Amino acid sequence: MEPARIALDLDAYLTRIGWTGDRRPAPTVETLRAVHRAHLTSIPFENLDPLLGSAPSLAVPDLEAKLVRGRRGGYCYEHNTLLTAALTALGFRVTGLTARVRVGAAPGTVRPRTHMLLLVGIPGEERRYVADVGFGSIGGLLEAVPLVADTEFHDGTRRHRYVREPHPEGLEDLWVFQAFLDGSWQDQYAFTREPFDASDYGVINWHVATNPRSPFQHTLHVQRTGLDRHLLLSGRTLVETYSDGSRKERELADNDEVLRVLAAEFGIELPRTRPCRTDGTGVTPGGSPHRPRSWHDHPANGPMGGWQGRMEHE
Repeated sequence: MEPARIALDLDAYLTRIGWTGDRRPAPTVETLRAVHRAHLTSIPFENLDPLLGSAPSLAVPDLEAKLVRGRRGGYCYEHNTLLTAALTALGFRVTGLTARVRVGAAPGTVRPRTHMLLLVGIPGEERRYVADVGFGSIGGLLEAVPLVADTEFHDGTRRHRYVREPHPEGLEDLWVFQAFLDGSWQDQYAFTREPFDASDYGVINWHVATNPRSPFQHTLHVQRTGLDRHLLLSGRTLVETYSDGSRKERELADNDEVLRVLAAEFGIELPRTRPCRTDGTGVTPGGSPHRPRSWHDHPANGPMGGWQGRMEHE
């Protein structure tokens, strides 16, 4: 993958994810799982740039500036591109894939392939592992797991498995990622092992971030995953879900409280107003006079709390 060819400040990344072990750990299964878990529990998922009409840059230096040094979060393309650079620097082999998200979709619905995930190889092993630190759903992986069918994996307090499904066109079977939620196995997304490159992700990222029909254009969506707690902010609705199944939900009073929660719970410090930035190519998708120039003024954060539909892309 192209992102891995640009050097990442690995020490800064390891500090960002709270890494306390060897600064150059061997590329083993244990290292892969530990880095995956540390990244997921340290860097939040958020769509603030797309909400303001700006496609975030996927260049490694820009991701380092935003997610590592700027202590912001991002969505799947940002998270998994950054993880690709880190794992490659540690000696892993990384292949980028894409998936069709099934969370919230009616049976038979075929959504576009808009989610990025990774297939990781470990030196000396034939088995490949799935890594995904950018899935905007409570059913996501806490740790990287082997890509094998019909085997249940317990990653932390979570239960996952992969099942094979015939391709509708008779091509390579699909891999369907499932999570055990609310007493049943539920599809999260489906994918093949066809590799994708940085140029592919650049096109998909721009489309998802700037298409007026994209849910990332309409609702604030921020989440933070802990070992025993998952925190989600959708619009002004704050939801806490715990590993024992208990759940708390409340509505935040106004945008000022949202900003306070972003700082206190997600570690995201935002000024009250902030200009949209470019996507790293000189194009400014957020430059339209009809598009708000700050998060605080975005209509998705008004009295109704924005569009509350399920995420179709992440």
